[in-house]
Amino acid sequence: MKKERSLAGRWMQYGAMALIVHVASGCSDKTPPPPPPADAAQVANMVAPAADARLVVAFGDSLYAGYNLDQDKGLAPVLEQALNARGVKARVVNAGVSGDTSAAGLARLAFTLDGLPRKPDLMLVGLGGNDMLRGLSPRETRANLGAILIEAQRRGIKVVLTGMLASPNMGPDYAAAFNPIYPDLAKRHDATLYPFILDGVIGQRALQLPDGIHPNDRGVTVIVRKLAPVVAGALKP
Repeated sequence: MKKERSLAGRWMQYGAMALIVHVASGCSDKTPPPPPPADAAQVANMVAPAADARLVVAFGDSLYAGYNLDQDKGLAPVLEQALNARGVKARVVNAGVSGDTSAAGLARLAFTLDGLPRKPDLMLVGLGGNDMLRGLSPRETRANLGAILIEAQRRGIKVVLTGMLASPNMGPDYAAAFNPIYPDLAKRHDATLYPFILDGVIGQRALQLPDGIHPNDRGVTVIVRKLAPVVAGALKP
């Protein structure tokens, strides 16, 4: 119970900071446009992985994109290093776009997957946090994420769905509609669930950037330490 209260307090702090940054950055409820061509080219022109390496695409928002971090300090490169250290030869492609909502992710999904050198062995999906911060309808978030998982199933791509939790300042009704989205969809679409992408980082200022929202390089290391075993397990035949 004490641990739950502690998490709730840290998450409340996150929600307040996130709301401030969200408003200050001039975000609106409108769905962001698809990523600019440079982002697409980065994925499309990636070096093909070795024939014996597993191809993993990290498809998400700023928490995947490595917001305000050096290129080799984001989730994708650190996860790739962690998998290789565990004896899992893998190439992890960064397909994260800062600011993406679930709708924006769905809009660029096919283009992103078609731009890869081959069908990925696994896709990490981490979207919905921006939906929550903007107060978008959880029903829309559920529908968009569901469509992403359906497309992955259609293409025969395994998925690890990394979840998000509604900030307490969104209110209990919003949380009751939003929080079950990830476990429900993972079960329905046979995806592996990692319940909360910020587990171990939320509220720990030493692990966060000054905005109090995004992980710094130490925070990414903490996330990957917890996430890598889940990804390695999902990559097993």
